[in-house]
Amino acid sequence: MPMKPNNETEQPDVSEDKKRSATVEAIQQLGQTTTPASESNIYCMTIIGQVEGHIVLPPQNKTTKYEHLIPQLVAAEQNSKIEGILIILNTVGGDVEAGLAIAEMISSLSKPKVTLVLGGGHSIGVPIAVSSDYSFIAETATMTIHPIRLNGMVIGVPQTFEYLDKMQERVLRFITNHSGITEQKLKELMFKTGELTRDIGTTVIGADAVKHGLIDAVGGVGEALKQLNARIEQYRSMKGALVQ
Repeated sequence: MPMKPNNETEQPDVSEDKKRSATVEAIQQLGQTTTPASESNIYCMTIIGQVEGHIVLPPQNKTTKYEHLIPQLVAAEQNSKIEGILIILNTVGGDVEAGLAIAEMISSLSKPKVTLVLGGGHSIGVPIAVSSDYSFIAETATMTIHPIRLNGMVIGVPQTFEYLDKMQERVLRFITNHSGITEQKLKELMFKTGELTRDIGTTVIGADAVKHGLIDAVGGVGEALKQLNARIEQYRSMKGALVQ
């Protein structure tokens, strides 16, 4: 007696294929097979590599594009479920105007925000690091403070140097307004000679950044989240008081 074909064995399992492709994608994108599924009231933003501005960098460079970050910050500000923002930095710096734009955006957010420097927060990463309500730096993380530079073709006229000087003042003003460092100390670190090979500036590590008043405290992810959650509680209390 002929047996009926078993449709279950002949047809591929679509759900298994989807799970397998999702796992492969997670490994390719995140380097892990599972990701946290629970929703959070904290939005985590990472700024890594080089801050890319008006000029597109070569594809082998690890970059953070400022035109990608600005819409994310606007969305986090508008999303009622997001109550706090954690910004994690490991950047070598990059485009000055793009970095200042990101720093201004972060500082103007109404919601609590905390920055954490891991690895490094160099050059234009310094204004971004101090743009939050409270800043942390890992014990071994470094921050390079130096004057801004121009690359490419430069027109050798007095107006070029005046423009550079004004740009430098913008950076200095932002850092001193959003941290505890004095302008005199910042300029001293910025224009120091002898520490950086063939360049001027200073590299500060962890506790030194706190000692100079540039960063608020030494700490890691745990301390940053604890501080952010405490500020979220204060933010809730303020909102409740305004409603009443």
